[in-house]
Amino acid sequence: MYNFEKSLIMHVDLNSAFATIEQQARPLLRGRPVAIVNRRTIYTSIIASSYEAKAKGIKVGMKLVEALRLEPKLVALESDPAKYRFVYQKLMAILNDYSPHVVMKSIDEGVMDFHHLPNPPSLVEIGHEIKRRLRAEIGVAMRCNVGIGPNRFLAKMAASLHKPDGLDIIDATNLRATMQTLKLTDLTGIAGAMERRLNAVGIYTPLEFLDASSVALEKVVFKSICGGQWYQRLRGYEVDDYESDTQTIGRQYVLENRNLKHGEIIARLHNLCESIGSRLRTQKKLARGIYVYVRTDQHKYWHSSKMCQLPFYSNSTINLLAQQLFLRAPCGIREIGLHCYELSNNDNPQISLFNDQLVREQQLVAAIDTINQRFGERMIHSAATLNTDGVVKAKISFGSTRYL
Repeated sequence: MYNFEKSLIMHVDLNSAFATIEQQARPLLRGRPVAIVNRRTIYTSIIASSYEAKAKGIKVGMKLVEALRLEPKLVALESDPAKYRFVYQKLMAILNDYSPHVVMKSIDEGVMDFHHLPNPPSLVEIGHEIKRRLRAEIGVAMRCNVGIGPNRFLAKMAASLHKPDGLDIIDATNLRATMQTLKLTDLTGIAGAMERRLNAVGIYTPLEFLDASSVALEKVVFKSICGGQWYQRLRGYEVDDYESDTQTIGRQYVLENRNLKHGEIIARLHNLCESIGSRLRTQKKLARGIYVYVRTDQHKYWHSSKMCQLPFYSNSTINLLAQQLFLRAPCGIREIGLHCYELSNNDNPQISLFNDQLVREQQLVAAIDTINQRFGERMIHSAATLNTDGVVKAKISFGSTRYL
């Protein structure tokens, strides 16, 4: 049985967001193959590519040096987070004009729920209007895909059917016909490992996946309640209307030079610690665990971690713990990274009147955060990281909007 209710979920997805934003900002790049990278080095990986680049076989995750072999005229640009934040804010403002229930799933996509409106408007008309507003209010190069469905999963799938600049609806009347045109890996959440698991029980197509019973999916395929959730998800019932809590907060950095001295690497690690501390406090979290890792030139992976008795959240404490762990790291480092885990909410519990040192630390951290938020990121930072701002730059990922 399928969900025959009216399709009242809309998924809006900017097309090749980072690359398209750069083409909007730089008219001479329009119609040309463009790739966005996070580092100015030939061996960096591509994080976004324009449709002109995709047509040449250039994909996300490909090394820039390989992409240039496919297309020597490829224009590679270092990512510009300020531009992407601006467009994210504009997109979110546009979507909020149509529904009080908007969730930004990532920097380039948002979901609108129209269930709570007394007289839901025509979502097709709204979808076309959003497309027009993107071009009018952000720029003529901006395009998006719009998907409409009875739940978040099918709306997102509809948004992926006809890129770029498509608008599609999936409901009970065309669900089977749509599934018949797709591969398993076209479904959000189904990658190589999951595809092999489904193949092992005789499910090779989305239509066979749709026709599988709830018992088979729950008891045989997934061996958990995930099977039942997939059974409902494929049929248009909502099982994805939730927001997961932050489990870890971290950063990593690929060294720009393999010949850096130990002190220079330490300074870059310190920079990452300050960034993580800021993110931790932005999310109003405390941490009890810290994990540090390095990758070497020989592609070996080393890591060390520590669980603390008391929670922490200040930059100085995170850096102190990270530096202690880093003392045992091997030589020949090409990448460093760390994350804080065992997070809990910082509900500002009452502090003992006699714990003067902790009180002073909290007041100092709060004052520094207030100044940085008002006058710019890293307006106040440790002198030990003074020479790292030009190399250890804040970047934006597609998968989270927590720090925007």
